Amino acid sequence: MAVGGLTDLVIDWRSPWLAPLRELRTLVERADWREALSAEARDRGVATATGMPIEFVAAGDAGAAAYEAHIAATGRVPSRDNAHDLFNALIWLAFPRTKAALNARQGRELARDGVGATRGPVRDAATLIDESGLLLAAGEETCAALMRRDWPFLFATQRWRWGRDWTPFAFGHALIDKLRAPYKGLTAVVVCLPEAAATATQIDRAAAQWVRDAPLAPPLLSHLPVLGIPGWWPANEDSAFYADAAVFRHRRGPVPHVDVDVISGDGGEGAAASARAAGRGPGGAALAEPAGSDGNGGADDRGAAPDGRRECRGQRRAAPALAQRRR
Repeated sequence: MAVGGLTDLVIDWRSPWLAPLRELRTLVERADWREALSAEARDRGVATATGMPIEFVAAGDAGAAAYEAHIAATGRVPSRDNAHDLFNALIWLAFPRTKAALNARQGRELARDGVGATRGPVRDAATLIDESGLLLAAGEETCAALMRRDWPFLFATQRWRWGRDWTPFAFGHALIDKLRAPYKGLTAVVVCLPEAAATATQIDRAAAQWVRDAPLAPPLLSHLPVLGIPGWWPANEDSAFYADAAVFRHRRGPVPHVDVDVISGDGGEGAAASARAAGRGPGGAALAEPAGSDGNGGADDRGAAPDGRRECRGQRRAAPALAQRRR
């Protein structure tokens, strides 16, 4: 159906990945969707990590300021009249704690290092989650299987657990935008959390805590072709769907890991670990890439979801910080 002032935008609200957003449908259909969603954000108390109320405003609101820094300082989210930014606003309402936590980590990195020519591993990973993330409530065994890309475990022997013990939530607004025209290789980066079949509110709390505390770098993120999720795409009912090795890839080399036991949570949390995981030393000097790492990263500042069409090598070729006022 067409959406509010976005007359050429069609959203199929029946799609399973839109389940957490469906209750907001009537607001999206308003002529001024920014104002409607801003009013809802006020009613829900949606705010940045520092308590600034979130408001969705015109695209040029940030001026020369970096996009994430502007949101962190003012609570004002510059939003264009397109599906990408509309879904971003909806995700702020559906998962406010996780969005605020990601913005806070980006804001701290920007305050310390400035915009720079490249983001660095923490902002690269935060951007990938924000744009292309999937939140998954599952057990530790499942999270480990996902990191090692054990597709038979995930989609054959344990397939019955999807929707029962394992609950996926589409989070990245670029991912959701691309799901308006799905293709087999469309892949999310996954924040996998050892939670029992969680609600959106429960997973939001858990994911926000994870974002605040975890070392962040693209190689530490697992990946999942989202049309492989049972119940999300009819074709995956045939086991042959998963035989496509160009989409359901095998991991090359060992699973990346972080050699830290405690994360301080002091605003620089896991920075050294993130740098090591991203193959960088002190000051961002490049080190050898971790063995077996083909972690996606370096999406441009509007962030395209990583997918099976091409291999992203963001830590080998960090993306320039183009138009940092708009990500």
